[in-house]
Amino acid sequence: MNAQTVSRATLSSRVGLVLVGLAVLVLAAAPWWGGPPVMSTLIEVLVYVGLASLWNLLAGYAGIVSVGQQAYVGVGAYTLFGLASFWGVSPLIGICAAGVVCAVLSVPVAALLFRLRGPYFAIGSWVVAEVFRLLLANWQGLGGGSGTSLPAGVIIALAPTRHQRLEIIYWIALALCCLMLLLVALVLRSRFGLALTAIRDNEVAARSNGVSVTRVKFLVYIVAAFGTGMLGALIFFARLRISPDAAFSVDDWSALIIFMTVIGGIGSVEGPVIGAVIFFLLRGALANLGSIYLITLGAIAIAVMMVAPKGLWGLLAARTGWDVLPLKRRVYRGGGK
Repeated sequence: MNAQTVSRATLSSRVGLVLVGLAVLVLAAAPWWGGPPVMSTLIEVLVYVGLASLWNLLAGYAGIVSVGQQAYVGVGAYTLFGLASFWGVSPLIGICAAGVVCAVLSVPVAALLFRLRGPYFAIGSWVVAEVFRLLLANWQGLGGGSGTSLPAGVIIALAPTRHQRLEIIYWIALALCCLMLLLVALVLRSRFGLALTAIRDNEVAARSNGVSVTRVKFLVYIVAAFGTGMLGALIFFARLRISPDAAFSVDDWSALIIFMTVIGGIGSVEGPVIGAVIFFLLRGALANLGSIYLITLGAIAIAVMMVAPKGLWGLLAARTGWDVLPLKRRVYRGGGK
């Protein structure tokens, strides 16, 4: 009788890990090989990769289709601005505090939203985000509807020059993006990840096999809120100014995130990364087309969903069997690999 071994590693995943490591090193050195415009663009890309990865964890694995994640982008950003404006807290501490505040806030929000199902959940999540936007739009201490700026003293205390601040923001963006991807990968490699995979494949079967579906979704929602809050704080720290409409924009912090995840590959760690890169390439190529730009993005999304329901990475992985990260468990007979 042949022995069986279970392994995640494959040749492609080993090569993929090496390439990922090299990519991180190259990106970490961006302040030396790229100027301010390059770093500004990379900050956007890194932030969107992080946001898309967290939304993918929600929708692609836990089946939580939220169109209200801008709630935590906005709350996280306002937490940073509130701490900096009222107590002079360093933005670095404010970013960490933003994640904690959003995680705590997500508990009662999840308790409310998880009573809803299907499209009602999606609509409810958007309504919650709008409630937060209206509440903060009426908070005059932070500028009300017109918003406010970070205090100059707090900004200068972090770094005296604009270029130094840009470098700090860039490295924070890279660290947070890597943290979010690592967090998602570690979750998927754990026993908790097995439950998520079971829920993604068949929620009814997962429940019948003893998986606490509600508990798993609840924890995933809190984790996503924590990461989204930190990224939201970073986004508006980089902009130095905030307003309710910008912080709680459904277009910027939900629609684009969904677009990236769908075209890249929902239900895979690699998909949001590829989707974000494709989006920024398309934005650079089509930005001068006005309204045709948005129409083209919509047409591309529809075409990808029709041809490759699992996204471009899902199509490529299905045809080649490639894995960039060693996440899937494989059974080998006779000890061979």
